[in-house]
Amino acid sequence: MSAREAVIAIGANLGDRAESIARAIDELALLPGTRVRAVATPIETIAVTLTGPDPDAPPYLNTVALLDTTLEARELLEHLQAVEQRHGRVRTGARWTDRTLDLDLITLGEVVMDDPDLILPHPRAAERAFVLAPWASIDSQAVLPGYGSVPDLLAGLGESQ
Repeated sequence: MSAREAVIAIGANLGDRAESIARAIDELALLPGTRVRAVATPIETIAVTLTGPDPDAPPYLNTVALLDTTLEARELLEHLQAVEQRHGRVRTGARWTDRTLDLDLITLGEVVMDDPDLILPHPRAAERAFVLAPWASIDSQAVLPGYGSVPDLLAGLGESQ
């Protein structure tokens, strides 16, 4: 199988955030059939919770990595979750909680999936400046399938995110 581009959003707001992100990127480079092509400079952002931005929560450090991979979507997701676990991530079932490491599969080539455990493209990526800004910084021509140009989506968010 030929390699496809995978877009991985990476974030952390607990512990040594920069070290966790750097180590996770190193681990991504070791995945079978995978090459890390680009990584955006991390940005610090306010934590987003179920009720919205929370300036009292520990801030996140966020980045995006572009990978070339021959892995299928579910295989890649399993590897991402294993990396998270190795970095102390505990899945409690609660969404948008503090975490030592968060790896989100945003896109895998043109793959479109809507399964209970994996939706591609990521269903909220178009609304998240902390995904779009780093992504646009390393690929000004990026397109989020089904949504449009990443720089245009980011511009459309304005100051709301």
